[in-house]
Amino acid sequence: MEPFAATGTKTLTLRNTGATDHISFDEVGLPGFQFIQDPLEYFTDSHHSSMDLYERVQSDDLMKNAVIIASFVYQAANREELLPRKPLPKPRIPR
Repeated sequence: MEPFAATGTKTLTLRNTGATDHISFDEVGLPGFQFIQDPLEYFTDSHHSSMDLYERVQSDDLMKNAVIIASFVYQAANREELLPRKPLPKPRIPR
């Protein structure tokens, strides 16, 4: 995270922050990642609604996050070994 210190980025954690889009990847044994974001306007009436418009984007945050994610993708793609996987869940038994 040191290369991103000037952007205010300071948290790297294995802690799960809840049910995000990465869960469906984890469930089939693929590495899934979540990037923690500031909860700014996250739980407002506009989030994931018809009022969730491009004009509400925090451009500074978007630019910082794009750089961090691009760096992560580049580093992950150039690893010599596969990224670690979580164990597959036990098969669900239909009732």
